[in-house]
Amino acid sequence: MGHVLKIAENVLSGSSSARAEVEKALLGAKSNEQYHALLSLTEERALKRADEIDAKIKTDGFQGKLAGVPFVVKDNYLAFGAPTTAASKILENFNAPLQSTVVEKLESEGAICIGKSNLDAFAHGGSTENSAYGPTFNAYDMTKVAGGSSGGSAVVTALDIVPFALGTDTGGSIRQPASFNGVFGMKPTYGMSSRFGVVAMASSTDVMGCFTKSVDDAELVLSIMSGRDEKDMTTLPDFFDIETDAPQSLKIGLVQEAMGDDVDTEVRSAVEKYAERLRDKGHTVNLVSMPVSKYALAMYYIIVPAEVSSNLARYDGIRYGRRTSQASSLAEVYGRSRDEGFVPENKRRIMIGSYVLSSGYFDAYYLQAQKAQTLLINEFNNLFADYDFLLLPTAPTPAFGIGENTSDPVKMYLADIMTVPASLAGIPALSVPAGTTESGLPIGAQIVGPMRSDAIILALAKSMEEN
Repeated sequence: MGHVLKIAENVLSGSSSARAEVEKALLGAKSNEQYHALLSLTEERALKRADEIDAKIKTDGFQGKLAGVPFVVKDNYLAFGAPTTAASKILENFNAPLQSTVVEKLESEGAICIGKSNLDAFAHGGSTENSAYGPTFNAYDMTKVAGGSSGGSAVVTALDIVPFALGTDTGGSIRQPASFNGVFGMKPTYGMSSRFGVVAMASSTDVMGCFTKSVDDAELVLSIMSGRDEKDMTTLPDFFDIETDAPQSLKIGLVQEAMGDDVDTEVRSAVEKYAERLRDKGHTVNLVSMPVSKYALAMYYIIVPAEVSSNLARYDGIRYGRRTSQASSLAEVYGRSRDEGFVPENKRRIMIGSYVLSSGYFDAYYLQAQKAQTLLINEFNNLFADYDFLLLPTAPTPAFGIGENTSDPVKMYLADIMTVPASLAGIPALSVPAGTTESGLPIGAQIVGPMRSDAIILALAKSMEEN
């Protein structure tokens, strides 16, 4: 039984209480402050909600599936009880007037948000070093990065502060930090969970997902998060039904382009061992080729900055967030507010995005990237005609050192090379713990499936957990 289910059962049966569980989580958060995984705690609201849930259980027979379960949200989710900063200075005092749809869904089942986790500002990055409030440190080694952009959520899950945490995944921002911190990280099918009430990065690939320590917990949390939302026109009708039976005799393709010499040897070895374990379970694992995948990173860093430049245009110092005090004209208010409020990586992506969308360059860059994205999607579809799932490393290396890649943006972007293809295709992918390096750093393997195969991916991972 997953930790989430156990807490809910204990709270509903009276052997524990929502207040006790929230107090325990808050104590865990305060005693692990050195990791800098949380930007704020929603302590007052969390304790009030815990008392309300305890009272509802006694008087109304409340039976929420997540009764009293504490959780953390990445600080780009709109949630009450603390500012929603997206780890940026431009939103440092922004108190959300509403909550995101997925937070509302989880809270309706009795879950209690205890804090907001650190991230790369506006989710731009792969290490949580681009936060305006300082980096988060890896749960296994504080000299290493947490991964990103959902680094804080991965670390609070790995440290058992909460049994689950929410993240967003645009190009790998759940899966890569899950790999670096030895937890499960699920990027659902695009449209499975609502984007409403989450600070937008790239609207065509943003997906809401979660971190857990077990597949059972991921299944339960995602089943509640999923479904149609009239406030988000890209959401799909609810197709997520937890699979009760382990999948039998699947055909799985091990992507050979992701197993080359440029991938860390210990990472390759861990993924090969995971493939061998799949074979031991009766599945077929063969090498497959995805030649277009090597262009995925180039596509991603044209398409996504284009959407970033559009989505960040709303932060102008006028409507909400930080406004400069050093301006004598409207144009200067815009310019100085943005200069003070955005971190260098935000500015870099805005400039790249504005450039590839500009007159004379749109056809050469953005349009070409869109066409190449279609070729990538076709390549996935052709493979899924013959194979049930694909297997590849989540990241080419284990967690790298704090500061190791900060002076080289291209090297930092290469950390996304394994995760962006699934994001560009809108298909589900799960990072599973697949071993550790000799020095004790976690390694993740990634299971990728066709659209709407989320529940079967989780069922496969659960059957592998039972080894």
